[in-house]
Amino acid sequence: MLSTTNRSIFTRSAMMRLGIGWGAVLAMLAAGPLLEAPLPGAPLVLVLAAIVGVILICSFGVVHEAEHLARRLGDPYGSLVLTLSIVLIEVVLISAVMLGPGEHATIARDSVMAVSMIILNAVIGLSLLVGGIRHGDMEHNRTGASAYLGMLVVLVSLAFALPALIGDAGSYTVGQEIPIIVLTLGLYAFFLIRQMGQQAENFREVDPRLLAAPSLGAAVPREREHITVILAKHRTEILLRLGLLVVTVLPIVLLSHDMATLLDDGLDRLGAPVALSGILIAMIVFLPESITSVRAAMQGEIQRVSNLCHGALVSTVGLTIPAVLIIGLLTGQPVVLAESPVGLALLGITLLLSVATFAAKKVTAVSGAAHLVLFAVYGITVFS
Repeated sequence: MLSTTNRSIFTRSAMMRLGIGWGAVLAMLAAGPLLEAPLPGAPLVLVLAAIVGVILICSFGVVHEAEHLARRLGDPYGSLVLTLSIVLIEVVLISAVMLGPGEHATIARDSVMAVSMIILNAVIGLSLLVGGIRHGDMEHNRTGASAYLGMLVVLVSLAFALPALIGDAGSYTVGQEIPIIVLTLGLYAFFLIRQMGQQAENFREVDPRLLAAPSLGAAVPREREHITVILAKHRTEILLRLGLLVVTVLPIVLLSHDMATLLDDGLDRLGAPVALSGILIAMIVFLPESITSVRAAMQGEIQRVSNLCHGALVSTVGLTIPAVLIIGLLTGQPVVLAESPVGLALLGITLLLSVATFAAKKVTAVSGAAHLVLFAVYGITVFS
């Protein structure tokens, strides 16, 4: 008989998600010869929609397990597990597109740019708006937010601005790529060490309403157990949830190549903007975490929103860009990272607004509305 811990982890929903994910993988293997391009329009749309649906179901499963780990471990460790799980999925999908048929020199740029706009403007904007309307002005940990935004200014500049100035046709040269990879990964690793070590307190809730009111559902205990104590006390649960998270991620990895191939074919037929492929990947990957962030805002956990959103973007830029540059080096594919002047202007305005928003002691619904307007402008530029 399953123990109580096992029953709480291996729920009917978790088993259903696994069955759907691995069932889809087996179905795609069996139907492989029937899905060779070019597919007629209607079957292509149906198969692509089914694959995207399965990837979303599995993504929600990954986020579900990561959320449980996040609650068990506490911030910033918990939010880090969640964001790294999401970034892993994104890196897999982008890599699948790069290694698939066709030319996809800008897929990493388009995806990370879309992620930046979705997270910094759409998700944070909506979170601040609904959280501000429900709870009023919300206090956050300004030191932690400043650390995130400082990282983003450097990482985004290395990813999108510098290649246009020192690179070749929007790409870093081979001699430039290696030091950029090393510097980016080194900075990100140092940030993680500090975030999980001496600066962990900078990423925890400070709003007095959360500290004093457990009834809000977002209380933060004043006395926290050390992470080593938590790991020792709940080792079985943590290992089982990590194992379930991994086997739920695998179907996403295995289905990503088929999705990339069909998506490329479909967008070519529609004559859609090149950037739309990256935007769709960003939307698929970050939908579950976006829902998590908005839920946290509705509970008044604005520092958790910052940890999820800013942390996810720092991880995305800090890991995805080096990953695609390494793939480009190994395969000889060009990786165009330089953003257009319009894109750089939007990124610059977004970062300035983010600094203004989180430099204040409390965040407000008005700032959320401003972020949402910027996201709408980004949508206009994509189809202009």
